Amino acid sequence: MSSEVKIWSEEFGAETDAPILLVMGSMSQGVLWPDEFVGRLVAGGRRVIRYDHRDTGRSDTVDFAADPYTWDDIKDDLYRVLDAHGLESAHLVCHSAGGLLGQFVAVERPERVRTLTIIGSSPLGGGEGQVIMRALMGEPQPEGSLPEPTPEFVAFYRALLAAAPPADRRARIDGMIAEQRLLHGTGLPFDEDAARRLQERIHDRARDLSAVANHRLAAAAKPDFEPVGVLHRVQAPTLVIEGSHEPAKPGHGALIAEQIPGARLLIVPGMGHTLPPETHEELATAILTHTAG
Repeated sequence: MSSEVKIWSEEFGAETDAPILLVMGSMSQGVLWPDEFVGRLVAGGRRVIRYDHRDTGRSDTVDFAADPYTWDDIKDDLYRVLDAHGLESAHLVCHSAGGLLGQFVAVERPERVRTLTIIGSSPLGGGEGQVIMRALMGEPQPEGSLPEPTPEFVAFYRALLAAAPPADRRARIDGMIAEQRLLHGTGLPFDEDAARRLQERIHDRARDLSAVANHRLAAAAKPDFEPVGVLHRVQAPTLVIEGSHEPAKPGHGALIAEQIPGARLLIVPGMGHTLPPETHEELATAILTHTAG
């Protein structure tokens, strides 16, 4: 089934420029990589590709009961995107759960990863999903677990899990804006008008907005998807980026950087778990420098 799923992607820049593949997080469309940020990378001489994961945006949606899949399949979609664009390798720039995919690929197929940039993510094999679930359930964390998300994060998702589904388009978009506000964090002003434009775009370009829940089912179908204790095998030069106001995975970036040989850690002031305009120049400059040569 996996090879039959059609993945939507688009690319920018000259084919002769060094390629960057942007890998977004779980349940997230590729257009969450902001157009302005993409434009900065292209202006810096990069060929930039972004794509929608299966069950998001314009990529195919799946009847999970009839054709279940795991995060191995979501990972392998990354290879399929590279192949479709004729790329034996690329610079990977990955956000959130996309960072787990990037780390896994860098271990599994090092020849396909020129450099690795990880933004707002957790260390591969660290059990981030279990940490969040225990926090939502109010259960104690075992000694040595990753740092928990912020109390605001926990309270928001507890309320979301208990709430009735939104009744119409406006209610759905209002809920999506509320989630973006939470993930934005408290370090920078939140532009609600811009958030509404973005969430309307995400809502209206989705084949089936509810299909993103299949990513959770895919995680449950193979809870041991992430290999443990392998980050020392990453060969690609690695840049780890975390916002100073990260609400979902605070402090996880430093733990990634500690485990990958030679990795560098960049803390972006004011940034939370999203990519607001105030951060685009610093992020793009850091990535262009990291992917140079």
